[in-house]
Amino acid sequence: MNLFHSFIFYYFIFIKMAKRDYYEVLGLDKNASEDDIKKKYRKLAIKYHPDRNPGNKEAEEKFKEAAEAYDVLHDAQKRQQYDQFGFDAPGASGFGSGFGSAGGFSMDDIFSMFGDVFGGHSGFGGFSGFGGGGGQRQTYRGSDLRLKVRLSLQEVSSGVTKKFKVKKDIECAHCHGTGAESGSSSDTCPTCHGQGIVIKTVRTMLGMMQTQSECPTCHGEGTVIKNKCHECGGSGVVKGEEVVEINIPAGVAEGMVVNVSGKGNAGPHNGVSGNIQVYIEEEPNETFIRDGQDIIYNLLLDFPTAALGGEVEIPTIEESKVKIKIESGTQPGKTLRLRGKGLPAIQGYGNGKGDLVVNISVYIPKTLNRSEKEALEDMRDSDNFKGDSYTKKSIFDKFKNYFN
Repeated sequence: MNLFHSFIFYYFIFIKMAKRDYYEVLGLDKNASEDDIKKKYRKLAIKYHPDRNPGNKEAEEKFKEAAEAYDVLHDAQKRQQYDQFGFDAPGASGFGSGFGSAGGFSMDDIFSMFGDVFGGHSGFGGFSGFGGGGGQRQTYRGSDLRLKVRLSLQEVSSGVTKKFKVKKDIECAHCHGTGAESGSSSDTCPTCHGQGIVIKTVRTMLGMMQTQSECPTCHGEGTVIKNKCHECGGSGVVKGEEVVEINIPAGVAEGMVVNVSGKGNAGPHNGVSGNIQVYIEEEPNETFIRDGQDIIYNLLLDFPTAALGGEVEIPTIEESKVKIKIESGTQPGKTLRLRGKGLPAIQGYGNGKGDLVVNISVYIPKTLNRSEKEALEDMRDSDNFKGDSYTKKSIFDKFKNYFN
């Protein structure tokens, strides 16, 4: 084995030793369900997504690492091989060969997985600038647009359609996107002879190597326009605006991204249009607190109803009211759960609806008139108004859990 091959051998040994366990990457144990794996990956993908961390190399690496772990663990066969053999699973190169290598996958592959994780075609949309293979003539793609939308909890519950007037690149009406004046033709590029690429041979320490790059004359198209359009200057696109209708599915959450395919900037020279990525924000709600699919309502009971029991009305997320029964002797901190009265699961994540959780508080009057004071004075020495041992222990346990 010569020096070069020794270097390559120990380099890959080092890489495998340095890699983190896939379960550790996603923060899961080996008994994790497929749903747990999907949820953890989605959370990490949103946290370290390149658009949310521009220029942050550490976040990009964590994004790739999480995608690599998910690619293996969400596939039953790959997961079984990984559990048995680790990174040295049978195959050409085992697991963990990294991104952009012959045995690995590129950023394009990562984003293609979002269709599985987020529903829809590709979750976060087309990020076709990563990876890529040479030798193909350039097809232009318009850039993606990003919008933010603030939703009320009621809109999250039901789903909603929003309309936006979007300023963007649109197809040039004069040349119909070709970039050429009417009657003008395109010639084969004299530099690359229609290939769209140029190949150079360079000498390196490993011998002669060929490099391939986009043609600087035609920018990968293989042709050059003789007479450029006077409206768009030969690009095939001009500035304009469009009213875009965006359907937000029920159950979305803060930080999620809804992808609208083909509604971004038009691609130059009749290329592919980009996407619109809609970032979800949630408006604060004065009545409810969201906890995943569950919603929490704090019910403030008057003292007589808590002591004697009765029925009270509470609001729901559908803006209606339901009656619930209050048992006599209800203590502060008790919770009631109304099944299926919460938020729906977003497509691809769980089933059905969450619950409406009612947290009960009891209001103690701050001021009393004379007769009320006398009535309470008569009750002061009654054993019924002194906490029993079970209630004392229950309250103490909740108090301890507050600090854990």
